[in-house]
Amino acid sequence: MIEYLMEAARLAGHILREGYGKTQSIEEKGRATDLVTATDKASEAAVRAYLAKNFPDHAILGEEEGHSGDKNAEWTWFVDPLDGTTSFAHGVPFFSPCIALAKRGEIVAGVVYEPLRDEMFAAESGSGATLNGQKIVVTETADLGRALLATGFPYRIAENPNKTLEMFCAVGPHARGIRRMGSAGLDLAYIACGRMDGYWETLLQPWDCAAGCLLVREAGGRTSDFKGGTHDIHGLETLATNGAIHEALMERIRIGQDASFRLP
Repeated sequence: MIEYLMEAARLAGHILREGYGKTQSIEEKGRATDLVTATDKASEAAVRAYLAKNFPDHAILGEEEGHSGDKNAEWTWFVDPLDGTTSFAHGVPFFSPCIALAKRGEIVAGVVYEPLRDEMFAAESGSGATLNGQKIVVTETADLGRALLATGFPYRIAENPNKTLEMFCAVGPHARGIRRMGSAGLDLAYIACGRMDGYWETLLQPWDCAAGCLLVREAGGRTSDFKGGTHDIHGLETLATNGAIHEALMERIRIGQDASFRLP
């Protein structure tokens, strides 16, 4: 199935490359921070058409068009046609399509494709993770103070949901650095290939994290919620690391959740 995921991601990636840097029709999905472009819609439509043609009995859950097919289907595809829409809309070159496949609710394959650099991150359950066909593994960094981390802020950041800002403040001084680049899929892929050591975010959607979290696990890393429990792609919390810094990062997140922070 991985070949179909990669082909679908390349199809989406071609549309993103064609649209990047050009004037876009941009809409706000309820708030100024939550955008959708014509390219988002075109990308998802193309992926849906491709999947429907090849797998007519499968269900699809996508960011822009929601759920199609039988919700009780054995197979479900999770499609984010453009992860990093805000960056894309502003001409920042950090975005990707993310596609994952679940069998009876378990993610069994996933890809994250960076179209401008032509980097295809792919993973199959039990078969490891690759970048353009070459095996990738997480880092061995064991000291949080030497770790490069990534995070993301939800669209409701002005409301500081789930103490987003407190967690950032609690983690920041204890890591080598934190990057906030705007694509959960690529953040997770970068952990899988050793460019980053850890990542956390709240309020992700299944299509945001399903493929990336599988990449991390198949590359030897660890995923969980903020308390160390099993990660749920439908849940509110995503924590992913190389494994070695997992407990330390989780402790800093806990400190942030217990803190009190007043917005200016």
